Amino acid sequence: MTKLTLGSHPFLLGFEQLERLVERTAKSGNEGYPPFNIEQTSETSYRITLAVAGFREDDLSITVEDRQLVIRGRQAEDAADRVFLHRGIAARQFQRSFVLADGVEVSGATMENGLLHVDLQRAVPESVVQKIDIRKA
Repeated sequence: MTKLTLGSHPFLLGFEQLERLVERTAKSGNEGYPPFNIEQTSETSYRITLAVAGFREDDLSITVEDRQLVIRGRQAEDAADRVFLHRGIAARQFQRSFVLADGVEVSGATMENGLLHVDLQRAVPESVVQKIDIRKA
């Protein structure tokens, strides 16, 4: 049995990148920490909100690597003089990745009440009609 790929279909020319994108998204971790929301704030903008209680702005980093938004959190070690009788608040590091479509850019990030908001903006492509001249061979 042969595997049908997007690049092998005659009407889907140039969609090999989409197939790689789907594979990369499937391989990304599906862990539940930290929890997040994705909302559409307008026709061309989105907001990703992560619950990062206990993290400071300095503990977080946001990068875009090869069309992939990567949000990392690493808390500094607690002072050695603290003695916990119970420790129910995890101080663990995390990495969340989101694959961005072409034309989607990060427009900013804000921290508010333990929530990290990452705003995304999608550029609307211009509608272009191109006439192709036919030459004689």
